[in-house]
Amino acid sequence: LGLIMALSRALRCCQRIFSWIPVIIISSVVLWSYYAYVFELCFVTLTHDLERVVYLSIFHVCFIMFCWTYWKAIFTPPATPSKKFHLSYSDKERYELEERPDVQKQILADIAKKLPIFTRAQSGAIRFCDRCQVIKPDRCHHCSVCETCILKMDHHCPWVNNCVGFSNYKFFLLFLSYSMIYCVFVASTVFQYFLKFWGDLPNGPAKFHVLFLLFVALMFFVSLMFLFGYHCWLVAKNRSTLEAFSAPVFQNGPDRNGFNVGLNRNLQQVFGEDRKLWFIPVFTSQGDGHYFPLRTLRESENPLLGSEGKWMEDGGSDEESAGEVASKWKCIFKCS
Repeated sequence: LGLIMALSRALRCCQRIFSWIPVIIISSVVLWSYYAYVFELCFVTLTHDLERVVYLSIFHVCFIMFCWTYWKAIFTPPATPSKKFHLSYSDKERYELEERPDVQKQILADIAKKLPIFTRAQSGAIRFCDRCQVIKPDRCHHCSVCETCILKMDHHCPWVNNCVGFSNYKFFLLFLSYSMIYCVFVASTVFQYFLKFWGDLPNGPAKFHVLFLLFVALMFFVSLMFLFGYHCWLVAKNRSTLEAFSAPVFQNGPDRNGFNVGLNRNLQQVFGEDRKLWFIPVFTSQGDGHYFPLRTLRESENPLLGSEGKWMEDGGSDEESAGEVASKWKCIFKCS
């Protein structure tokens, strides 16, 4: 038994190490592109000082924004359900001792009445994670790689070695957009020197760096363009990648547009209300990832918000009024 546990730990350790390989590959390509562009193109190939200054200035702005967003996408921890969604000791004991599935479902349903949950499993039951022992909030899913439940999980991305979800979805989108800008700028400024590769450009290392810079930039741009376009469509429809493949199930059945509350509000949920911060990699997404407005249910008609004490933020008191609770949610998810 001890040997099996040791092997399991070793395999997990190897898995964690290998999971960084895609990030190392991307980082290596970017570092090479920095060297090739700054030194081989700007300092070796370019002859006009003004052109060199302009190219280097714009390039470094693109490079810094790319690195900043990539860093945030990688190292922002995925958001997980709060303690409110975990079973209490007594509820957990009652759930585990009960052998009848129907009664177990009813136990979860009774607990979920105190929570802002509107989605269901395909069977119509409350969505419950046996591994995390947590009632899943709307749009929350269990990631088998991260081994935990992730709020508004979109997908697990190997290129950032992280789960893309509520806490870092904005950073992931900005990473894609600044990657495309980086590739477009590099390709457009290198292109004229790529043409000179066949004629006037002297032989040397710079010649091959210019050639590969264009090919790599174009290759990454094409792949990023499709991925970025797909995620723009998801944001406009207020869907995650998982929801695009499998529609969320509500009490009235599956509905792919269940969280679609209009283009402007959909954008605000991801990027926030302050448009000046939309393109800066700081967290501005609305809410806390546990509750999302529904297309078919106004906040004022929300039975949860109309019941006193059924949902309170951590640290809230039992005496908090229903009006105060509703005001908090409406303030978070108000229309522009």
